Amino acid sequence: MNKKMMLLVILFLIASPMLFGQTPGNNTPNGHWVPISAGFSMAIASGMCGLAQAKAVAAAAEGMARNPGAAAAIRFALLLGLVLIESLALYTLVIIFVKVT
Repeated sequence: MNKKMMLLVILFLIASPMLFGQTPGNNTPNGHWVPISAGFSMAIASGMCGLAQAKAVAAAAEGMARNPGAAAAIRFALLLGLVLIESLALYTLVIIFVKVT
């Protein structure tokens, strides 16, 4: 019985895109929410990037204070981390420009 049920589930999952697929239309009934959600997503991305950057800078300053000899390596890791953190906000901005316009 278990094998038959598993086979039925697999067949349903394979056939579901063909059975329940809809033709794409030009009408977007909820299209007015796109700019609003874009604004909220940019606000959330900026806020979280700001928190991540603050935590990274605090950890780097603490690491340099504890071990001044490793300041160069910590500084490089800090700058690399800040660049990657900031790129997340820029990716969000690019996605917003693509979706809204």
